[in-house]
Amino acid sequence: MQETEWIVAEVPEGVSPDAAGSHNLPFILRVLLAQRGFTDAARLEPFLRPRLRDLRDPFELPDMDLAVARTLQAVDSGEPVCVFGDYDVDGITSVTILSGLLSDYGLEVQPFIPIRGEEGYGLSDAAVERCLESEPRPSLLITVDCGTASGEQIEKLAAEGIDVIVVDHHETGPGGRPPAVAVVNPKLGDDYGYLCSAGVVFKLAHALLKKRRIEGVDLKDILDLVAVATVADIVPLIDENRMLVRHGLRRLPQTVNPGLNALMEVSGISGYASSSDVGFRIGPRINAAGRMDAPEDALKALMTDCREVAVSMAEQLDQHNRRRQKHEQQMHEEALRLLEGESAVDDAPVIVVGSRQWHPGVVGIVASKLMRTYHKPSFVIAFGEDGFGKGSGRSIEGVSLVNAIDSCRLLLEAGGGHHMAAGISLHEDRLDEFRQAFGNYVLENTTAESRRPRLHIDAEVPFEELSLDFLASYELLQPFGSGNPQPVFMSRNVWLTDSPRHLKNKHLRLALRQGIAERDAMFFGAGGRELPDPPWDVAFTIDRNFFRGRLSLQMSVKDIRRAR
Repeated sequence: MQETEWIVAEVPEGVSPDAAGSHNLPFILRVLLAQRGFTDAARLEPFLRPRLRDLRDPFELPDMDLAVARTLQAVDSGEPVCVFGDYDVDGITSVTILSGLLSDYGLEVQPFIPIRGEEGYGLSDAAVERCLESEPRPSLLITVDCGTASGEQIEKLAAEGIDVIVVDHHETGPGGRPPAVAVVNPKLGDDYGYLCSAGVVFKLAHALLKKRRIEGVDLKDILDLVAVATVADIVPLIDENRMLVRHGLRRLPQTVNPGLNALMEVSGISGYASSSDVGFRIGPRINAAGRMDAPEDALKALMTDCREVAVSMAEQLDQHNRRRQKHEQQMHEEALRLLEGESAVDDAPVIVVGSRQWHPGVVGIVASKLMRTYHKPSFVIAFGEDGFGKGSGRSIEGVSLVNAIDSCRLLLEAGGGHHMAAGISLHEDRLDEFRQAFGNYVLENTTAESRRPRLHIDAEVPFEELSLDFLASYELLQPFGSGNPQPVFMSRNVWLTDSPRHLKNKHLRLALRQGIAERDAMFFGAGGRELPDPPWDVAFTIDRNFFRGRLSLQMSVKDIRRAR
């Protein structure tokens, strides 16, 4: 394995430890804010303390007026309506939010989620056919988190007398805007491109309630669902996204949604919720239902008003997640064995592995783990008995999977996605050819130096400054995620005060000392790692830890090297 290069950011010009600075923040916090571009006091206050009253007019979004008019027409006519979503966190929360609001308007609403393994993503023919079997047949179908690239299917629905409203955040397909009654998608406009679908649904709900209020319905009650979707979908936590997530996370511990409440309990979250809690505890349990081809379980958990049903469904989602973890562990171990059998794996520019024994619902998670282990663009493919497979890829900085897929298009049945995460379909006979072509693309478009693993460090901070007061100021930067990454700190000349303690799941607990200041730290996944002799330079993140009624600052180690 290559040694990771540490790149420590310089202190921005004009930020001095001698000056008090804006908001009387600690010097390190002012450094972090300046690195993120917040040097102007006028921009700093909305970032540190975003207010819901600053939400902009929802009718700024494309086709919002058309969507509101057609929806209220359905309300006035008492039409049967279907809300058709995706099987991931964003899709399921979007269906939950919109179905609940339309029910509050008195509509008969049919929520629908496709089954991933049988019907695939979005408005597939199989999913639409099953959807339209329900009684009464909908005359209005509202897609959430899908539909923008489904022009052909929307045309077919229109021919059958079914109007379609698309509420989405994905890119358009080759045919451009689909022929729907309305396409509420920020990608068709000039703003709000950071919103996930639940954020767009929130905007639609805001617009509907501006036009026609419902007594007792408060948009603040759905902010927790919007926050969960926004964090889980890894969209940028900027502008209104930051506002929605900040306030949604604050409401999460007191949520009025029985399903979210039960999910927090089964996840071990109480009293405080961070974006990490959503990303690593709540989100995976909701996603696991879709991965295990049981998306209705997640939908039922979030839509029920019954506490007993919510608890039962949350436990079911937890079981789905355990099954997902079992599949993931098995696939990861098998993938490692396959790679160990390839003598040239260390020199290969990419990782591409596949098997007929693997579950297609977890290929992306395994690809992500392989990418982190080897620091190479990675694809993992689950093949069916017919030899055709669905794969998922994860990339490293500087390698676009979108461009790589385009360069290998002749070998693939289909492929697309984002630069850092994408999906493909191919026949197993083409696996070796694809691995070679993908590797050639990476070699031709990168250098060995550019592919070297790097750890970007925001600031150096001594142990003595890591106090609860520092944590309180630091949390003004929350929520962390895409577009506002969690800061990585480093401390130099750190010693061990005790031997590393090995925990389950290959984690290490470290007792560290710098000067006279001592701190405990967790080094996740490092149980099998050979550590250099102290003293060390330690790179880490910090979080709030609340255990047995005691609040503390938790250090999570990212990397350790011999002190320099």
